[in-house]
Order: sequence, then structure tokens, then C-alpha cells
Amino acid sequence: MKQKKSELPRKPRVPVHATPQTHEIRIIGGQWKRTKLAVADKPGLRPTPDRVRETLFNWLGQDLTGWRCIDAFAGTGVLGFEAASRGAKEVTLVEQDTALVAQLKRVQTQLQASATQVVRGDGVAALKHVDPASMDAVFIDPPFDSVLFEGALQAAGRAVSLEGFVYLEAPVLWTDAQLEVAGLKVHRHLKAGAVHAHLLKRLA
Repeated sequence: MKQKKSELPRKPRVPVHATPQTHEIRIIGGQWKRTKLAVADKPGLRPTPDRVRETLFNWLGQDLTGWRCIDAFAGTGVLGFEAASRGAKEVTLVEQDTALVAQLKRVQTQLQASATQVVRGDGVAALKHVDPASMDAVFIDPPFDSVLFEGALQAAGRAVSLEGFVYLEAPVLWTDAQLEVAGLKVHRHLKAGAVHAHLLKRLA
């Protein structure tokens, strides 16, 4: 007797495990120049492109000896590790995702990056706890679909020194009018693909 189609034995379903894929980025300057760092393939994780980082550190100057920096939404940590590679004396990398924190600590060990500190926590809260006007560079690169930009900029405007810089990576151009509430202004700007890279300074 012929089986009905609905009664045919079904093939067992093979469970699919989502294994995070990894790729690499490289540090482009300083003592760890050309060192490759593994990057986990996680939603929303978007390392700053090489071209943009190269421009950023041309803006900042290649030698950051003695600088105090905070990478408030570290992700891969490439901005913070790049700063440490160029001589920054103190770099705090703040990240909320547990797996990314573990990866940052692995990189820290790999590089023997004694000037860096990896902190698990909220980037905006971390900026609010920084001593006022104590940072030479503040890096702000939250997920593009987040609502963290305004709070992070206000906290960064308080944390950065008078002669220091705030780096903002965003999906749109931020104008001086929008930044005024944070006490900041656009010093340099670059658009690369979907990325708007801003170097900000405190208002006089």
C-alpha cells in the first residue's frame, strides 16, 4: 500500500549551532604596528576601518606619549590599543559585552599592554565617573542603532581636557549646533562610506 505524502517518515533535523565567525584587523602604527587582532563576528560590532583610523591618528599626531585616553565603547578595542601602541600612558577600554571583554583581555595579554585597563561596564556611566577635564582623548563609537550618542557626548565634553580631543564615529554628521549642549565643536570631519568620523574639541 502506498503511503500518503504526509505519512512519509521525516528526516531528523540536524541542530545548527551558531559558531561566531572571526576575522582580523591590524594595528596600523606605533610599537605594535601590523599586529593582527582577532575580531568576533557579533551583531553591531563594527571595527573602525583602517583608512578612518589612519586619518584619525594623523589628526591626533602619531606620538601620543603621556596621553590619558578612554575608549568608552571598546568593542574590538582597536582604537584604545592603537593609542597605547603610540605611547599613551593610560588607556581605559570599557565594554559591556562579556565575550568581548574576555577577548579584550586576551589581546591585552598578547600585547603585554601594561598601559591599558579593560573594564566591563556601561560606556556613558564610565565617562561620567572620569575626573573632569582629565582625558587627552575620548573615543566614542557606540553601535550605530543605539540611543547612546547624546549622553556619551555630554559626558565626554565634561571628561576631556581643554586641549584634548573627542573622537566621534556616527552614521550621520553632527553639527556644531547639535554639539553645543555638550560643550563641543567639530574640529575635523571625514565621511567614509556609511561612517562619519568627527574630531571634536571643547568650546572656548
